[in-house]
Amino acid sequence: MIEGNEDFTLEQSLEEWVNDKCQGWRNHFDSNYSEQFDEYYRLWRGQWAAEDKTRESERSKIISPALQQAVESSVAELEEATFGRGKWFDIEDDVTDQEKRDIAVLRETLYKDFKKNKVRKGVAECLINAAVFGTGVAEVVLAEEKEFQPATQPVMGGELTAVGVNIVDKTCVKLRPVMPQNFLIDPLATSIEDALGCAIDEFVSSHQIEQLQEQGVYQDVEVGIAASDFDIEPDKDLSVYEDDKVRLTKYYGLVPRHLLDSASTTSEEEEMESLGLDEESDSYYVEAVVVIANEGTLLKAEANPYMMADRPVVAFPWDVVPSRFWGRGVCEKGYNSQKALDAELRARIDALALTIHPMMAMDATRMPRGAKPTVRAGKTILTNGNPSEVLQPINFGNVSQMTFGQAAELQKMVQTATGAIDSAGIAGSINGESTAAGVSMSLGAIIKRHKRTLINFQESFLIPFVTKAAHRYMQFNPERYPVADYKFHTSSSLGIIAREYEVTQLVQLLQTMQPDSPMYSQLIMSIVDNMNLANREELVAALQQANQPDEQAQQAQQQAQQAQLAFQASQTAALQGQATESQARAQKLAAEASVVPQELEIDRIKAVTTNLQAGDADDKEFQKRLKISEQLLKEREVAVKEQGQTNDNNPPIPRRNGAGQQGVRQDIRETGGIGSRGPRTQATPVEIPRGEI
Repeated sequence: MIEGNEDFTLEQSLEEWVNDKCQGWRNHFDSNYSEQFDEYYRLWRGQWAAEDKTRESERSKIISPALQQAVESSVAELEEATFGRGKWFDIEDDVTDQEKRDIAVLRETLYKDFKKNKVRKGVAECLINAAVFGTGVAEVVLAEEKEFQPATQPVMGGELTAVGVNIVDKTCVKLRPVMPQNFLIDPLATSIEDALGCAIDEFVSSHQIEQLQEQGVYQDVEVGIAASDFDIEPDKDLSVYEDDKVRLTKYYGLVPRHLLDSASTTSEEEEMESLGLDEESDSYYVEAVVVIANEGTLLKAEANPYMMADRPVVAFPWDVVPSRFWGRGVCEKGYNSQKALDAELRARIDALALTIHPMMAMDATRMPRGAKPTVRAGKTILTNGNPSEVLQPINFGNVSQMTFGQAAELQKMVQTATGAIDSAGIAGSINGESTAAGVSMSLGAIIKRHKRTLINFQESFLIPFVTKAAHRYMQFNPERYPVADYKFHTSSSLGIIAREYEVTQLVQLLQTMQPDSPMYSQLIMSIVDNMNLANREELVAALQQANQPDEQAQQAQQQAQQAQLAFQASQTAALQGQATESQARAQKLAAEASVVPQELEIDRIKAVTTNLQAGDADDKEFQKRLKISEQLLKEREVAVKEQGQTNDNNPPIPRRNGAGQQGVRQDIRETGGIGSRGPRTQATPVEIPRGEI
């Protein structure tokens, strides 16, 4: 059995292997996603189908535009956030690279080529597909085109000038959106990179195949005309055009190496040599590009020709569904609310048909034979008998007015489910009141949902596309695009709703500042930068120029500052001189105050030793005078200390060692005074006034 399987694998051709894979992926898509995507497409386009009925008796075919508004509002917000500033991507160079001019040149060249190849238009279409179907898919197409440039050339020695065109062969990288029914991928994959492969299966015009065959891109084989298939038609409601079209299947992914070698070699010997060499040294699978026409004709089979070995397909989900490649779009989010809204509107219209249009009940036995039971203005109705007895108008009542309120609430449910709220639905979306705080909260809820989708779009679609395009330009046009390891990142930030909200916040902050504040000009610059003005760059440059200081005014300001500093230094020196003078005066007063206790000590000694006679009475008198003098001395010292504490600069009053009774007695013993056994000296009697003791 194993040998039989191996023989079958070797006998199987590359196109058969690819078709088997694509057919299995097609069956999985048709059974799980095809009907849902078709209904999402009809709801977005406003197209009615019989399978969209909500009840059997439904006659109205109206479709509410709520879901259409949600899709267009969401796509417009992301498109404005991406391309509103003009510069929608930037390039980062190596940190050690001192030459930054090459980055600017490369960025401007990419912008110019993307604009010429209408990349923005392709991105916008991918955004619409992602919002409607849940996933946006695009193919990175590399093409060689002839560019015609008007030019002049001198002839006949410069006497005449010939006018014509220069034809230049140019490499172009384009972004081609792919509808979900035309894209096939491994059902177990969650991204382009981790899938076995992916394929783009669609109808193309015959002349495109013939032109590529003439250029040598495709093999020169007979292709023929493809049979019709509604499953891969872009719009299934249109009549099918069956002439001059080819079903082209482009497969990008892993294929068995021996099948690729057998499809790309011409001789049997080369095939066997390639098989033997590859089986020994290389892996079983190889990354390849395979193009098949009409599910059987091989047009191209080669290994991945790109230098980064990446697949030329980019895709992103509008909202990620775990473990699934196909995401969740705006139509899927608002599907249930949209169906309920359509059922409400159709029921009301059907009820209006019963209440507004006239109906008549009649006695059929009393109507003339052959009479037409129709009612119109001015018509004469013949009856057999009294018309009031034969004819009777009937009415089924009136339509309830509650349906208006129910329809409005259902429309709010669509906006709540999708997060796409326009100016009519912003007020009171959260708190039920159209206050400034309520609008601010509503805008915050809208912005964060759009920001989430914007980041997903940038990380999964925009940056990978710019990177792939730059690598292809470096590989096939190195003269214009120097080869280097550049890092790309987006420059998009806020959509129109987010920018208006930010401008409102900045204006409110601006009202709290004075015009002379340094932050005033910065806030004005931020407000202008967030506005979608035609001359925004000129206004920003003018504001930056106005914020630059004048050299003459700056010099005058510096001179004024220096003069102010010199004046302050002179004032400081004068104050320091006054402080020094005050300190010296305080020291002088402290020295004078320290002398007073010494003079008092001398006066006390004189007072207690004057007019004393020999004997015990004189000793008692001496002791009495000594106590009185010590008491007076203490009172004087206290008064001097209190006077010294009033001035903080005055030092404390020093006290001599002989200022007390023991000091006095020591002085008296040294001089042989009272109480000693030595001889006594006679002193002249002096009368001491009572007021001095």
